Amino acid sequence: MQGTVRVALVAVVVVTLDYHCTAATDSKMPAPWGWRCEDGRCVKHAAAGGSDLVPLNQCKLTCGGAGVLWPLPTSASVGRRVSLFLPHNAALRPMCPAQVCPLLQEAFLVFHDALQRYHPDYTSGEAPWVGPWDAATEAHALVVAVTVEGAQAHLTLNTDESYSLSVNTSADGAVTTATIVAPTFFGARHALETLAQLVDYHETRDALMVVQTAAVTDAPAFAYRGLLVDTSRNFVTVAALRRTVDAMAASKLNTLHWHITDSHSFPLALHSLPNMAYYGAYSARQVYTPAQVRDLVQYARVRGVRVLPELDAPAHVGNGWQWAEEEGLGRLAVCVNQAPFLQYCLQPPCGQLNIANPATYRVLGQIYEELLDIFAPVEIFHFGGDEVNLNCWNSTQEINSWMTANGHGVDEEAYYRQWAVFQGKALQLLQKAAKGRKVEGVLWTSELTKPGRLNLSHNSSQYIIQIWSTQDDPVIGEMLAMGHRVVFSNRDAWYLDCGVGNFWCGAYKGWQKVYDNNPHSIAQQATGSTHADLILGGEVAMWMEFADDNNMDAKEGVRRRGPAGTKPRGTASFLPPPS
Repeated sequence: MQGTVRVALVAVVVVTLDYHCTAATDSKMPAPWGWRCEDGRCVKHAAAGGSDLVPLNQCKLTCGGAGVLWPLPTSASVGRRVSLFLPHNAALRPMCPAQVCPLLQEAFLVFHDALQRYHPDYTSGEAPWVGPWDAATEAHALVVAVTVEGAQAHLTLNTDESYSLSVNTSADGAVTTATIVAPTFFGARHALETLAQLVDYHETRDALMVVQTAAVTDAPAFAYRGLLVDTSRNFVTVAALRRTVDAMAASKLNTLHWHITDSHSFPLALHSLPNMAYYGAYSARQVYTPAQVRDLVQYARVRGVRVLPELDAPAHVGNGWQWAEEEGLGRLAVCVNQAPFLQYCLQPPCGQLNIANPATYRVLGQIYEELLDIFAPVEIFHFGGDEVNLNCWNSTQEINSWMTANGHGVDEEAYYRQWAVFQGKALQLLQKAAKGRKVEGVLWTSELTKPGRLNLSHNSSQYIIQIWSTQDDPVIGEMLAMGHRVVFSNRDAWYLDCGVGNFWCGAYKGWQKVYDNNPHSIAQQATGSTHADLILGGEVAMWMEFADDNNMDAKEGVRRRGPAGTKPRGTASFLPPPS
């Protein structure tokens, strides 16, 4: 399917700026200094220092071979000349399957919005494009020709996210054409993100500039590139979640792991079980409706991000589950808000599912069914599954009596076996809710995944294991040896809440620590092999005990980008090494 999406008519006159040009004097006063690319870095000089000085933005775009491209692509070559243009002269020329073209058109609108935001007057709310410019600048065309070869419209762990991007300006200087070829929409979307990084605002000409030539090929080093957001400890608005998705898209992260509920609150409104949010939300205003969730899932998909829901169980449940006794279902959760908390859980408020109550599984199955519906299509689902407190179960008379009556015993290993039985039943409930669709299950590392217990219920084909322990945890080697696929979130590098009240996980993790964390190196150290076939990727975790709408952007942003002016290269956490 072919077509054209245009923001405005395109004329055929152009102006180009050589890398060595002096600052023009049309609508802005020339600065008393300029910038020159020296040994791959932009260096500031007084204006009298030479005719080859350019504005800072132009220098950054064209300096160092790859300019400001982020993350550093597999291969990149950026030319040293730029052309001026205005965003209303950017046009999409798509070639794509019918299932993909609507997504591509939406992604182009996101790209176009990014172009407009480069202009300082646009973001301040003033009329942005009023000139004066010379006729050539006003008429220059940026044509984005995108070919998507496949019809895949949803992200999976097997999606090919690669792309090639070439930028060329015609001999007469009339048109700059960006040509994108990608096997899937998701690769094409990443290419649009890269193209946006080849554009910037030209301070002295009051217009946008795009590099005249560039050649980029890129593919992610890992299939899973995630960020966890926790909305149970502190409620986070949908607007903040959208901002997080935008930032993830800019860095080509592809998985928003949404830890929606916990023992603190249950902010998700469910049509089939309205009491969960009625009893569990902090307030009537602090809930997520099914419509909001569906909108967020689509918003993220256009930006190349899957939304991965987590319903942590059998621990990390509590508030929201108390309604069942009044409905004649008995207690679904035990130890809820019990004190002193250290006897019953690792963090207040406490709460765990009641494994002795058959109604627990009926309700859990209903929740799974609705979650798979509102997050559809769900390819990966997170069971949680960590930090079970055996004393909570053993000190609950109902559970202790049930264990004894059924011949399970009440020693530590007996409870571990029943924890494994719970997990097996949870998997069956999820598969039933999936109605024949394949859904991958994810589990946190826990006491149940420690050496010697991993085979209780964790068949390597059934679960992906998310490692939140430290990089020297011996279970890493055992899991890989047993063929488990893993995602790294080791807390000694990728927990963003550390050092700010959460001293249990050590000091604050600076950007150097984040970018030095290498899953393949960790696997090599543990097993003598990189296990590239089993390591799906990594995920940084933004737990929200000490964060909310007011500071989560800053906490996440430092780790995504690093300090201003830095560009970590060759980091194995999310991006491939430079060629």
